[in-house]
Amino acid sequence: MMYKFYGADNCDVSPIVDNLKIHNPKELYDVLQGAWKKETCAPRMQDRWTEENKTLGQCSITAFLVQDLFGGQVYGVLLPDGNYHCFNVIGNALFDLTSEQFQNQKLEYTLNYPQSREVHFKKEEKYQRYIALKNDVIKHILKK
Repeated sequence: MMYKFYGADNCDVSPIVDNLKIHNPKELYDVLQGAWKKETCAPRMQDRWTEENKTLGQCSITAFLVQDLFGGQVYGVLLPDGNYHCFNVIGNALFDLTSEQFQNQKLEYTLNYPQSREVHFKKEEKYQRYIALKNDVIKHILKK
């Protein structure tokens, strides 16, 4: 499979969770294809979410899920609307499993800001979307 997300060529990192049944972020991306849903999309973007653009509005919950499974840090690119788009850095690997939502728009990953789950999950709806995504991913992984 050809992966189009940012950093796909440089995301060969191993999970920090024992017996995960997935071995790298590309395999997680494959699982996420069945887990990203309109209900896990940020509410302000749900009217624009489609099956063709599954990554829309999924960045922070996905990045923190990646951190749970693979470690590393979550960073954000400041967007023109004042929100942050989240991505992962693990060792020397910088990748963004949800970058495809921006299609041809290039993000500046060198000017980034550390993100914390405490700040993001102060929004109860975001925390609930994260839990729903995580539970769905775990279900998919257990079927493997």
